[in-house]
Amino acid sequence: MNNTHLLKMLDLDKEEILEILNLADQLKYENLYGIQHHVLQGKTLGMIFQKSSTRTRVSFEVGMYQLGGEALFLSSRDLQLGRGEPIQDTARVLSRYLNGIMIRTFAQKEVEDLAKFGSIPVINGLTDFCHPCQVLADLMTIREYKKSFDGLKMCYIGDGNNMANSLIVGGLKVGMKVAAACPQGYLPDQQVLDFAKDNPNFLLTQNILEAAAGADVLFTDVWASMGEEDQAEQRKKDFAGWQINDTVLEAANPECMVQHCLPAHRGEEITEKVFEAHAKEIFDEAENRLHAQKAVMALLMK
Repeated sequence: MNNTHLLKMLDLDKEEILEILNLADQLKYENLYGIQHHVLQGKTLGMIFQKSSTRTRVSFEVGMYQLGGEALFLSSRDLQLGRGEPIQDTARVLSRYLNGIMIRTFAQKEVEDLAKFGSIPVINGLTDFCHPCQVLADLMTIREYKKSFDGLKMCYIGDGNNMANSLIVGGLKVGMKVAAACPQGYLPDQQVLDFAKDNPNFLLTQNILEAAAGADVLFTDVWASMGEEDQAEQRKKDFAGWQINDTVLEAANPECMVQHCLPAHRGEEITEKVFEAHAKEIFDEAENRLHAQKAVMALLMK
């Protein structure tokens, strides 16, 4: 990789994405057959959590162990960062102790500032703007099932949030057609729309069935993300009907995959029936967080 950090999908080109995915495939294969790959022996990753997590914490912690290194869990309550220490000071201190930082937080600027003022690789574990680690796992899963990105159409239905932002960028960069159906008032970030606006493979619409037509993979996410709990009731009204269900699947290709970054709210953004019918794909996607992130750590921290 030419990049020294993983801050957002916009920073990666197609070749870098494929480099990560190819290494992730190799590490998954080696893991399956018990082949050790301690490429980060003696290295330490600091994991800063200002947002709670299941998959991010466990996959990074297990991933570092499998790579031969160690991971330190650092909640905002454990750091002076939570008491007002400037991010630039935290970055410079942690750079003297650690070999890499993963941060899961609210503001994208915090991630960018950690990278700017620190001297070690920084990995974005999630911000309100983007979720690159999840989308790398998503792309890995699509390629596992479909063998190639060539000729594929990805469709995202729901809130134009961090998942939508990263899926649009990642999907277009690897050459897929990308359709996003988002309610008015909940569109993807303008920076992402500016990136995609002149791409003939991109469609943004308020028509769910138009977006899903001929899709090879369908994505959705919860109606109210972490930090938006106070908006949950309003969002239930605004997103009523914005759901992956049998009608949406009928508009897609017969062999269409369904993906969800989890946790899922069955009966809201996806029906129980569709979720369970595609559970293997969804939990393969969740597993691939481990392998994709190991590839990122190996490439950045080695």
